[in-house]
Amino acid sequence: MRILLVEDDAMIGEAVSTALKDAAYAVDWVQDGKTALATLDSAEHQVVLLDLGLPGHDGLDVLKRLRQAGRDLPVIIITARDGVDDRVRGLDLGADDYLVKPFDVNELLARMRAIIRRQSGQSSPILSNGYVDLDPATREATCSGVTVLMSAREFALLHSLLLRPGQILTRAELEEQIYGWNEEVESNAIDFLIHGVRRKLGAGVIKNVRGSGWRVGTAP
Repeated sequence: MRILLVEDDAMIGEAVSTALKDAAYAVDWVQDGKTALATLDSAEHQVVLLDLGLPGHDGLDVLKRLRQAGRDLPVIIITARDGVDDRVRGLDLGADDYLVKPFDVNELLARMRAIIRRQSGQSSPILSNGYVDLDPATREATCSGVTVLMSAREFALLHSLLLRPGQILTRAELEEQIYGWNEEVESNAIDFLIHGVRRKLGAGVIKNVRGSGWRVGTAP
C-alpha cells in the first residue's frame, strides 16, 4: 500500500518512514503543506499520515482543502498537539483518526490496517479470496492448509492483488503500490516477486493475463 507521510521533523519523518517500509508499505515523505497538496493532486495514495504544525500550509488547512475537493482518502493525524480542542477540530474537519506523539509504531500500523480494512469494505482482519488467506498483522499467507511468512515486498504485492480479487493489475500499478518515489525499480522486479509468491504458495495463486497484467482468482 502506498502511504503519503507529511512530517516536517526530519528525525520523526525518517523513523516513521523506515518503520513503514519495514512493514511493507511504499512511502512518499514530504515536509510541508504546499508540497503535500501538490502531491495529493498528482499521485495515488491509500492513507495520509498528516502532521499539523507544518510550514507553508498548516496540517488542518491541508485536511480542509482535501475534504473540500471531495476526496475521501483516509487521513490519520499524527501530532504533538494533545489538547481536546485540537483533536475535536481535526476529527470534525474529516480526519479518520488522531494519534498523539510520541506514539508506538505498532499502534500506528494497527490503526492503518483498521482504516484500510474499512476503506476496502473488509470486515475481517484477514484478507482472503477463498483460496489464499493473508494476515496483514503478521505477513503470513495460508494456502491449502500451509502457512508461510512472506517477505515485505511479496506481502505488498499479494496484498494489492487480494484487495481486488478478479481484477487485473498492470505492472505499473503493482510497482506504484510496492515502491516509493526514491526506490529504484528493476525491469523484472514484479516478475521476481510473483515467482517468490508462487514458489511459496503454488503456481496457480497468481494468474498471468498475457499482455495485460496479473490477478488472483475469486472463490466460486
